[in-house]
Amino acid sequence: MLRLVTNVGAVALNFVTETGGISLVLGRMFKRLFRMKIDGDEFFRSMRSYGEQSLLIIMLTAAFTGVIMVLQTAVYVKKFGVYDLVGWFAGFSTFREVAPLLIGLMFSGRVGANNCSELATMRITEQLDALRILALDVYELMILPRTLAMVLSMGILTVFGNLMAVLSGALSARLLFDLEYNTFFFSLFDRLQPEDYLIGIEKALVYGFVVAIISSHFGLNAQSGSRGVGRAVNAQVVACAVALFCVDYVMTSLIR
Repeated sequence: MLRLVTNVGAVALNFVTETGGISLVLGRMFKRLFRMKIDGDEFFRSMRSYGEQSLLIIMLTAAFTGVIMVLQTAVYVKKFGVYDLVGWFAGFSTFREVAPLLIGLMFSGRVGANNCSELATMRITEQLDALRILALDVYELMILPRTLAMVLSMGILTVFGNLMAVLSGALSARLLFDLEYNTFFFSLFDRLQPEDYLIGIEKALVYGFVVAIISSHFGLNAQSGSRGVGRAVNAQVVACAVALFCVDYVMTSLIR
């Protein structure tokens, strides 16, 4: 019983500590944001690294997402003959839920881990301390530009991902059901509303922000030693995955 109480207390204390650390990063970042002090070079470098270089893996993820959404409907489409609903179902589930969440998880695994490992390495090699000694603000130079870059990159990647998911879904529907492309796209555009698409984009922007804050927190607070970088990246990936599902639940409950 004593060991159980100790373990529960340790988990609770660790949760409170990490939550407080994330809140501090968030507050310090917003403080610099209101001053509008952003390093432009770091922002554009991050946009290229986080957006352009992530495009291929995101497009592949989205392509399989569209195919899977159509495959999920295969049984019911053939059973009830509702071929005119294939485009609607594939687009509705992809735009509002599946694509933003899957892309967010891929984004946290690639971009979040990259940001966390860079910051953790700079911390254990005392590069961050050197910047502070030179009276340079780490948040203005690195955290804020990278956060804005992650938010914008996540939104842009989701737009391209949605397009790829729709195209791959239409192709798989053609191969599986011999469904004409015009029937698929008519079902998609006729039954879906603009807000169905915009909700997914809103979620993607929030997911990008969540990944940026959590990865920055674990990177800035990495423990010394090479193992500290590994622990920080591992903790970041797990925390981002849990946070994305929690945020998705909250946003889905509030936005219907």
